[in-house]
Order: sequence, then C-alpha cells, then structure tokens
Amino acid sequence: MIDVIVVGAGPTGLMLAAELRLRGVHALVLERQEEPTSHARAGGLHVRSIELMDQRGLLERFLELGEKFVVGGFFAGITKPWPDSLDTAHPYILAIPQPLTERLLAEHAADLGAEIRRGCALTGLSQDEHGVTAELADGTQLRSRHLVGCDGGRSTVRKLLGIGFPGEPGTNETLLGEMELGRPLEEVEAVVAEVGKTHQRFGVAPLGEGLYRVIAPAEGVAEDRTAGPTLDEFRQRLRALAGTDFGVHSPRWLSRFGDATRLAEHYRAGRVLLAGDAAHIHPPTGGQGLNLGVQDAFNLGWKLAAEIAGWAPEGLLDTYQAERRPVAAGVLENTRAQMLLMTPEPGPRAMRGLLSELMDIEEVNRRLMEKITAVGVRYDLGEGHELLGSRLRDVPLRQGRLYELLRSGRGLLLDRTGRLSVEGWSDRVDHVVDDSGEPDVPAVLLRPDGHVAWVGGDQQDLLAHLPTWFGAAA
Repeated sequence: MIDVIVVGAGPTGLMLAAELRLRGVHALVLERQEEPTSHARAGGLHVRSIELMDQRGLLERFLELGEKFVVGGFFAGITKPWPDSLDTAHPYILAIPQPLTERLLAEHAADLGAEIRRGCALTGLSQDEHGVTAELADGTQLRSRHLVGCDGGRSTVRKLLGIGFPGEPGTNETLLGEMELGRPLEEVEAVVAEVGKTHQRFGVAPLGEGLYRVIAPAEGVAEDRTAGPTLDEFRQRLRALAGTDFGVHSPRWLSRFGDATRLAEHYRAGRVLLAGDAAHIHPPTGGQGLNLGVQDAFNLGWKLAAEIAGWAPEGLLDTYQAERRPVAAGVLENTRAQMLLMTPEPGPRAMRGLLSELMDIEEVNRRLMEKITAVGVRYDLGEGHELLGSRLRDVPLRQGRLYELLRSGRGLLLDRTGRLSVEGWSDRVDHVVDDSGEPDVPAVLLRPDGHVAWVGGDQQDLLAHLPTWFGAAA
C-alpha cells in the first residue's frame, strides 16, 4: 500500500511530496498532464516561500535561476519603497517563472525518492477506515493510506468528496498571455505608462527573446470560463484601452482569470485532504497564489508524516485546517480589497490615493507587505509569549545559521540556557545549545515548519508542551 497519493504535480503537490519523502513516507504524485506546463502562470517567490526554500537547502538553486527585486507595488500596484523594518534575512522578491519553480521542486522531490507519474487522471475515489482507493482514467486502481488533492481550482478531488466551495463569484476578468509585438519597446513603454495611470490591470513587459507578457482588463465576464481568449480578443481590448494593439502576434499561450474568491468548507474529509488552489481560489493580485499553496504543503507535510509514522498526538492533523484555512481567508480578503482599489472608478481611485498616502508611514507599508509576503502569519497557539505561533527569521548561530539546522525536517529546541533536555523526543526533535543572542529568550521550541511552539526556560514546562506537537516520549 502507498502511504500518500498526491494528486497534482504543481508547486503545491511537488512540495508536499518532497516534505513527505524527507521523513521517509512513500509518496506517489499523479498528474493528468503528459508534460510539465511551459507557461508562467506565476512569476516569483515571496519572502516566506524563499525562507522555506532556505530551510530545505534549495535556495541556492532558485537564486541561480531567478532574480532578486527589492521593489514595492505588490499591494494593489501602489509603488512604495521596500519597508526597512520587515523582519527577515531575505528582504526581496525572487522573480522566477513558474515552470522553473516546478522543475526545481520536481527535481527535489525525485532526489528524495518521490515517484511522479504523468498522464494519470483521477476519475474516482472511495475511502474506508483503513485507506483510500483511487481510480484512474485507464481503469487502474491504487490503494493508499491517505490522499491529498493538490489539483487546482477545478479540483477533481474536492468535487468527488462533495466538499462545498462557497465564495464570491467573479465580476471582472483579466486577459493574460505571452506573445510577440510588432512595435519598438520605447513606444510600448510610453503607451503603457500613460494607460497605467488609470488602468492598473494593464501592462506589457518584455520576457526576453522577443516575447512579451501582456495583461489587460477583459470587456466582460466570459460565459465559458474554460475557453481561453483569442488573439483577436487581445487586439480589440488593447485598441480600446491603448489606441493600439502593438502589432501583437505569434502567441505562446493565452489565458483569462477572474476575481472570484472561494474557500473550501473543509480541508479534510477522513483520509483525504486538500491543499493549494484545490482549497482556495482568488485573483493573482499580489502574486500570492503559488506561495500560499507551497506554504500549505509545508504545514501539512510534517503533520501527515507524523500521522503515518504513528507518533502524531491526537488532533495534530486537524491543526492543518485550523491553521491554514484562516490564512487563506485573509488572502481572499486582501485580494478582494486590491482588486477594488485597481478599478478606474472615481470612488476606488480616491481610496487608492488615500491608501498611498498612508503607506508613506513605515508601519503601514510594512504591515501590508507582511500580508503579501506571509511574513506576518502567526498561528493561534493560545496565550503566551509574543513569539508563540510565529515563524523565526534566520539568525546566525555559533554552529552556522538557524535555517541550516532546520533542513532535517525535524523539530528544534534552540536553548540558550544549556540546562534543558529533549530526552525521550530526540528521534523527533534536535537540541542545539547556543547563546549567540537571538532570539532574546531563554529557549524556543520550533516545529518542523519553523513556527514557534513554546518559549521559556523551565524544563518541566517544556516537558508539558513537547507532547502537544511531538507526541508521547519514546
């Protein structure tokens, strides 16, 4: 029997498979597409995702293929300087096309021993108290202990489970594509700058080798969302908005996206779970979608592995929904707000101007950037120290860096006192004695995802909290 079937080989599914394999779980990824996607639906990694890649030793690979940017404009396209007070050792956005992100994550998962089968479409599933049966389009049946749907906004897994997907329907659509232009770049930039003064969802950006990424508001909402736009539709909208179609031709791919926001009623039904776009959809404003899914996988991976290994405390797997669903709800809310602020009507334009003034205040600018980059995510772990539930920035230690010590995928007790012990949990929690100075507390217990589970200096208090996240002592 397979331990976990992951449906969907996008960034979420690949990160989840790697997290499971890191802990010895037999993970099989099923992807209905024969080949990896070749177009860049997402364009980069935000701070928290960059930190996750660093925690798994992947960041150097990403930096080799991406480009760092320290720019504002991620909240509703309002351009402001990067906030100086953002609490991270990685204060930048990493521009990297989604196909490269998927390739690097697929290589990482495969290096750890995950199996990826392409051209395998899921058509049915059933479950009992012992496992899940997955039915494929070719008639094959596979048996696993758990199954996770990472298969996008039109998730087959979610539909087969009958999980509700309520939310707000789309009222606006945006055209997006990659194509060649027949006008000089200087002319294009001048027109885009002028149109962009009133239409925030309009842009033309060079991608290299004569290819451009074109984005423009659609005229209305398409009756058939599954049908992509035509090149003529792009030409018509460009002429209507800019007075020219820039001579667009030879499209690489064309797509449309709406501003619908939906959130799954449940992230788990028995032995089957949802992650990424299968659990939540929203406009791509602020570039949060891919990042949100990867962070879902990072939260779920160690918990599901603990369940399979048999040491998970009761209710651990349920904390996945309890922690990640509110985060997704927050992203849905901020993308709704951003889409409203990017419309050309007088009211939203006035609000946009007011918010732009407020963002000149460092704390306001930082707070909004924390939302976009997920640096501000803090899980509700109850009353306690202000660090409880938050993630720690990477800090230098005498034995290297904090994030280097998290690469095993285990918990970590960072102990400045030298008096504490994790005896009984040493197979799940590493113990590092280091008095380098950060954070300014006696000790912190970090979960495998880098979030703070306990702060203190008393051994008995530590022993009372270890079972909450790491089960009974061996």
